[in-house]
Amino acid sequence: MSVSGKTAVITGSNSGIGLGIAREFAKAGANVVLNSFTDRDEDHALAAEIAAETGVTATYIQADMSKGDQCRALVERAGTCDILINNAGIQHVAPIDQFPVDKWDAIIAINMNSAFHTTAAALPMMREGGWGRVINIASAHGLTASPYKAAYIAAKHGVVGMTKTVALETAEEPITANAVCPGYVLTPLVEAQIPDTMKEYNMSREDVIRNVMLARQPSKEFATVEQLGGTCVFLASDAAAQITGTTISVDGGWTAL
Repeated sequence: MSVSGKTAVITGSNSGIGLGIAREFAKAGANVVLNSFTDRDEDHALAAEIAAETGVTATYIQADMSKGDQCRALVERAGTCDILINNAGIQHVAPIDQFPVDKWDAIIAINMNSAFHTTAAALPMMREGGWGRVINIASAHGLTASPYKAAYIAAKHGVVGMTKTVALETAEEPITANAVCPGYVLTPLVEAQIPDTMKEYNMSREDVIRNVMLARQPSKEFATVEQLGGTCVFLASDAAAQITGTTISVDGGWTAL
């Protein structure tokens, strides 16, 4: 059984990693549901573009992943959810004794709690359909830590733990749950940060990428959104039917250190 004809719901997917994952699933023949908290013409145009390019059904559903009821409503409005990719996330950097409480609450809500709500809504659909895949986009920071990112690291560690629990609860069913743990990924947002970082450190683009941005990534190369999408498509394939409750790192060796 391939992903062709299946429906993949991808949270936080109107840009960056989520959009890259959606495109790879559409190329593999899956119908895709895009999502973000905005409801712009551009968002719906992205879905139309994917549908036109690949021939699958692609839709966009607005839902705020910081709100549990909207997380569940996203899955319900999708109508079916064979493959759930929990990707939505935000970041804030500050020492823990100075970390704004509202930022902590938002990061925990969007990066971790949303995955609980969407999974709880999707599992009954998967069970009714007799097949399912839960793929949580965690992070290298779901397996290790860095200073000043307490909320993000707590949330991503929580996502990894929740993934294992979902896998155990569905272990005797044709449903799997896994977490993908990216390192630094070249997204438009990251690309936009490079010129400012060059000025800040008075370095060339190459030196900024190698020695600042990828300081902890031994490969000294960014992962790509296409690579992450391909990893997720693999986890949804028959070849991955006995891969459940684990993490797959796409981090250029970061977590091998």
